[in-house]
Amino acid sequence: MKLSVIIPVYNERETILEIIRRVQAVNLGDDWEKELIVVDNCSTDGTRDLLQTVTAPNVKIVYQPRNMGKGTSVRTGIAMASGDFTITQDADLEYDPEEHTRLLDKAVSEGLDVVYGSRVLGGKRYHHYAANYWAVRLLTLLTNLLFGARYTDVATNYKLARTPILKSLKLTCSGFDLDFELSNKLALATDRIGEVPISFSPRTYQQGKKIRFTDGLHAYWIIFRDRFIPQAWH
Repeated sequence: MKLSVIIPVYNERETILEIIRRVQAVNLGDDWEKELIVVDNCSTDGTRDLLQTVTAPNVKIVYQPRNMGKGTSVRTGIAMASGDFTITQDADLEYDPEEHTRLLDKAVSEGLDVVYGSRVLGGKRYHHYAANYWAVRLLTLLTNLLFGARYTDVATNYKLARTPILKSLKLTCSGFDLDFELSNKLALATDRIGEVPISFSPRTYQQGKKIRFTDGLHAYWIIFRDRFIPQAWH
């Protein structure tokens, strides 16, 4: 069995080598191998120079010719993934790769197609900013209402899915809105979806957090588009 880990990166020179090290260090068990697909979105801060020092044979690195958006980087990684399961991993240190085993164990033991790592299970408050927290809660509620899902955290970075299902989704989004497009289309593709609680260490905007208010507005549009204008993604 193989796990593909997609790491989209843009201007993360302070953390990119550390996150690769942490992902590589995770022990998935003797029955598992892993591949890392790092997609650099035309970084300008020296991240690319650091990536050129990575020589591990299980790491594939893609250098985008221009800034094409995080969603495009993830879609590029999905197209390249060869694992049985695929998970996304942000290049900062907000998410702990040790959680990969928890998601995989849940998927395999319960025969699930999709497992989300939820930042809110157990009533946790995870954001520095109340507006961000409540925006995600509202987006999650709306997704559940319109797609008959039972998510608790549609915006989590930790979305583990069987790779063939991911490749079948006809994804179109190029930015942070891909998180919501994935949740919509996974809910339409399968009802074998589970969640596990995960730890989370949020960054502030001063520390490099990139998501903005306009990203939330676009997320609402994507949810309505996928529910009421399905031809937009066929």
